[in-house]
Amino acid sequence: MSETVSISDFIHNCDKNCSKIHKKSFKKNEIITTYISKRNQICILISGQAELIRYDYNGDKTIVEHFNKYDIFGEVFYVINTNNELFVVAKQNCEVLFLVYDNLKQKCKSNCKFHQTLSNNMSELILQKIIISNGRIELLTKRSTRDKLLGYFSILSTRNFSKTFSLPFSLTDLADYLSVDRSAMMRELKTLKDEGFIEKNGNNITLLYK
Repeated sequence: MSETVSISDFIHNCDKNCSKIHKKSFKKNEIITTYISKRNQICILISGQAELIRYDYNGDKTIVEHFNKYDIFGEVFYVINTNNELFVVAKQNCEVLFLVYDNLKQKCKSNCKFHQTLSNNMSELILQKIIISNGRIELLTKRSTRDKLLGYFSILSTRNFSKTFSLPFSLTDLADYLSVDRSAMMRELKTLKDEGFIEKNGNNITLLYK
């Protein structure tokens, strides 16, 4: 179930009577969930986009993760070792499935196909989550704003199978996601454009280097 097509199949063909899973809708900018220790919640984004956001003691915002359709998130994937609040916000209108990891070991009354499939494939879903998280860590360990930008553009290019792609963020949110100063990032974007590394048209980026 590593391909999104497979995830789509079992989500849309699932038995709606599964007693262990709940589906909710959220409007843009609504809080989908907060991360609470010991709840072990798992969420699957059925549609839309969302972001995991943290504010530190000074009120500075960090976008910890960005979620697209069929991405999974929740406390079970994130060790709560800080007093700073973590919450997931809908960046578009979203539909989300909610379940508790501990409940995967328990069969629901209807013994639904969705619950069985999710339980059988959870290890693979978690592996995919780890791969994505490792890519994020590698991105953040890059030392310069330039390297972070080029590294992130490379990820988006690979994900979209094209050298032309759209940024999923506003430029302000992109700076928060890369943990860089926005003014410095804007200067670096201009330099990359002037030096012929990228072409930028609004939120559309084209990589010009091999």
